[in-house]
Amino acid sequence: MEEITFGNAIFTKQLKDTIMEPSKVFYTDFRTSAFGESLPAKLKRLSREAGIADIDMDGKFVAIKMHFGELGNISYLRPNYAKAVADLVKELGGKPFLTDCNTMYPGFRKNALEHLECAWENGFTPLTVGCPVIIADGLKGTDDIAVPVEGGEYTKEALIGRAVMDADVFISLTHFKGHEMTGFGGTIKNIGMGCGSRAGKKDQHSAGKAIIDEASCRGCRRCERECANGGLVYDPVSRKMHVDDSHCVGCGRCLGACNFDAIDFTQDQAISILNAKMAEYTKAVVSGRDSFHISLIVDVSPYCDCHSENDAPILPNIGMFVSKDPVALDQACVDACLAAEPLRNSVLGDHIHEEGFHDYHDHFKNTTPESEWETQLIHGEKIGLGTRAYELIFMK
Repeated sequence: MEEITFGNAIFTKQLKDTIMEPSKVFYTDFRTSAFGESLPAKLKRLSREAGIADIDMDGKFVAIKMHFGELGNISYLRPNYAKAVADLVKELGGKPFLTDCNTMYPGFRKNALEHLECAWENGFTPLTVGCPVIIADGLKGTDDIAVPVEGGEYTKEALIGRAVMDADVFISLTHFKGHEMTGFGGTIKNIGMGCGSRAGKKDQHSAGKAIIDEASCRGCRRCERECANGGLVYDPVSRKMHVDDSHCVGCGRCLGACNFDAIDFTQDQAISILNAKMAEYTKAVVSGRDSFHISLIVDVSPYCDCHSENDAPILPNIGMFVSKDPVALDQACVDACLAAEPLRNSVLGDHIHEEGFHDYHDHFKNTTPESEWETQLIHGEKIGLGTRAYELIFMK
């Protein structure tokens, strides 16, 4: 084991006013020797180095929270990694199951039947991953439990899928990638947003309302297909979209669907509140029980795996990161990404070479300028979810 740096970024963070000791984040790259150890086996070894075996799993239910990918999207984590984690849990005496909650928006994961079929089509079956696949908030996304959030500023009770909370041990397995609103989708988003029931997701997304710039709107109605709540109304006379504020919940799906930058949000702080709520939902999930967190920086797509497509990666594959601290883990992953060289044939590469490009010195903001990610880490640290200070330990 050794401390490692990427480029000019030093990966031992110690923030000025923190009173918490730096958390340990373990890291390995995607290198393997010929006829040697496979990447799933390397992930198992990294998890053991990070102390997963210290968790008492004997005879206990272990939820492994991940994203199964929307149909048409192929940047989600391969089932091989899920099987490695499930096998490791079984070696430690646990009873693992893969899980996720239903979505708020149209697609193939809005109810448990379609969600399971989507997971199976994308390769996640009991045969391929070695454990059951359970949709945590039930058939229609209504099987949730209100979980108190200690120290929550925006959420007093988080609405979490019941199966997630019924588990004795919680493990997150995250595909670290870009996101059109929260900058990146990391561990906090995988847990906080991902474990929320359909009502919980609506609660997290409800801070802002969409607005439409009619001059930029082409009337293509692509955004309308993404709205699950009747918040967008098409005017056949003007051939423009309009927002029905009484139904818009501020979920932001229309933002990612618009190719013409015609959609924005009425509240400047909407994304920061969303980030804060995700951190509070994450705290609700992990508080009071053992948890362990894995994040893989691979196929770093510019947008969420919830899309039914994925664009080319904006950054190279970096490695596998593991920690018991979700805040430190996200901080380490975003630091690794910011230290990496952008890939030219990507959304990020295109933006960098555009005339008049404004450099935010942030790969995620340069990809989606209206996004913002840091408040989820700031708020997570503030409410005691974890610390942004970390020690990165490299494993060959």
